[in-house]
Amino acid sequence: MTILIRILQFILSLSILVIIHELGHFILAKLFKTRVEKFYLFFNPWFSLFKFKKGETEYGIGWLPLGGYVKISGMIDESLDKEQMKLPPQPWEFRSKPSWQRLVIMLGGVVFNILLALLIYISVLFAWGETYLPTSNVKYGIATDSTGLSIGLRNGDKILSIDNQYIDDFLKIIPDIILNDRKTIQIEREGQKLDIPIPSDYIAKLLKNKGQIDARTPFSPFVISKLAKISPAKDAGVMVGDELLSIDDIRFTYYDEFQRYLQENKNRKVILNVLRSGTEVKIPVLPTVEGLLGVMSNRSYDLYFDLKTIKYGFLGSIPAGISKGFRTIADYLKQFKLIFSKDTKAYESLGGFITIGSIFPGEWDWQVFWNLTAFLSIILGVINIFPIPALDGGHVMFLLYEVVTGRKPGDKFLEYAQIAGMILLLALLIFANGNDILRLLRK
Repeated sequence: MTILIRILQFILSLSILVIIHELGHFILAKLFKTRVEKFYLFFNPWFSLFKFKKGETEYGIGWLPLGGYVKISGMIDESLDKEQMKLPPQPWEFRSKPSWQRLVIMLGGVVFNILLALLIYISVLFAWGETYLPTSNVKYGIATDSTGLSIGLRNGDKILSIDNQYIDDFLKIIPDIILNDRKTIQIEREGQKLDIPIPSDYIAKLLKNKGQIDARTPFSPFVISKLAKISPAKDAGVMVGDELLSIDDIRFTYYDEFQRYLQENKNRKVILNVLRSGTEVKIPVLPTVEGLLGVMSNRSYDLYFDLKTIKYGFLGSIPAGISKGFRTIADYLKQFKLIFSKDTKAYESLGGFITIGSIFPGEWDWQVFWNLTAFLSIILGVINIFPIPALDGGHVMFLLYEVVTGRKPGDKFLEYAQIAGMILLLALLIFANGNDILRLLRK
């Protein structure tokens, strides 16, 4: 059921983004009296799931959920309609319009995606506000793994600042380190203030989910809310609703101490001390090779920390939502320097549809859904403006050349450029989804 909910959210989000993007092209084409022959959600090679015609435009839903398109008369696009381009230009065709109008039409999809993201952020802030964990409220300090320990961090350290800049939202500390090339972390340990240098290879490890800086949480109460598919604890008789008191009669103060104990004793059976219906039960369990029991407990931050919520009125949500949208765009653009860096090897973290689908939660949460949809809308807008033929940015690049020089690239050149761009995009699609498959095989 969890996978189905994620798939449904992904499809709904993708459908909204595609429709809005193509609507941008459609509306501006109509504004300049340019004929739009087709408006499709998803692609329809060989056949369509649904279609109807109204006026001069055919509207439909394709069967291949890789995006969508509008087919504008007299334009060399992914349809590669060579026959139409052999005929004399008509007044209603894209190629007959002034270059500035064609430029505006091609920018329509990107602009609409950005506007959608801003509108969603405004609406979400107005409806739910913004809740976060202030760094100053992380009262038990941090928890990290062996990679974090190797750079000098210790469980229980309290983060004061990054490069001497205080970060109010604790969950933005890791993104700030990754995106802004930070050099030092200021921490408090046993009453002393220390500077922890950030090694050059730390960002590469963070991108592989190593050395994360998490908020340290108490171990108790540990009431089991869910059992994993592969669960030695379940096989041994542990049940949902049991409270894990200790292991081998050792009581833990913090959750990271419990994790470390399992890692150190994963090659032998441990005795779980479980409270069930008021009675303490001892259950021997052999952890997995990764040192896991296959049990989960509700460990949301609001159980342990005072979260901060900022509420916005209608007028206040507008500048706050716009500001959040442009900050998100700026942060997303910063990620591209990581992708092309040989040191970070961020290209290994590129993902396809499985990665995108997995960011949606297993339970339907409208606030999370709309926030993710806004973020994906920004991604779609930014990527589409890249100067790659077959993307909107490729058309914009050639149109800017025409505006500046007064010379229009030949149809044959545009056709070859479109094919080259499609091949490049297909290669990137295969690479990203190949990464997904490799990650699944390694699990």
